[in-house]
Amino acid sequence: MASLHIASATVALQHKVNRVTTKPIPVNSLCHFYQTNGGGDRSPRFCFKTKAKLSAEANIFERESTSVHEKIDYGVVSVHHVGVLCENLERSLEFYQGILGLEINEARPHDKLPYRGAWLWVGSEMIHLMELPNPDPLIGRPEHGGRDRHTCIAIKDVSKLKVILDKADIPYTLSRSGRPAIFTRDPDANALEFTQVDG
Repeated sequence: MASLHIASATVALQHKVNRVTTKPIPVNSLCHFYQTNGGGDRSPRFCFKTKAKLSAEANIFERESTSVHEKIDYGVVSVHHVGVLCENLERSLEFYQGILGLEINEARPHDKLPYRGAWLWVGSEMIHLMELPNPDPLIGRPEHGGRDRHTCIAIKDVSKLKVILDKADIPYTLSRSGRPAIFTRDPDANALEFTQVDG
């Protein structure tokens, strides 16, 4: 049981949540949850701090929210590109072009950005290689790329890609679910999934 203090009013709130490790989370730009000592029970307690206004007449909160029944539509079309950080552009191009066979989109502006990079076609979408410092650790990442942040590329034949990776001596893992998919990493440890699709 947690208490919400606003002005002189106190509203009791009970939260039933899974036990997780959490950091302060902004909610509708009005409030923050802070996990405190969970005590002996199975659900953690939260101290709930908010700037929400309390109606003196009805003791209710004014909140800005979107109904779950309302459709959010602003014209999503597709994923345009995925940004991938690399330490050395030439080394990355040897992998993405030389081994995976992706082609550069020459129409994209390479010289207008304050860092080196390349845009590679993946069907009608792209991967944007960016030669920038990587804030992520390169060691200690999961062996199986499916348990890490990854980019998934749809392909027609996983068995052919397996032969290509074996020939280049590039390690990979297969999908743990048994579906036709391969997980591997580029030279900068960015995880890639290749999943087989029909058509």
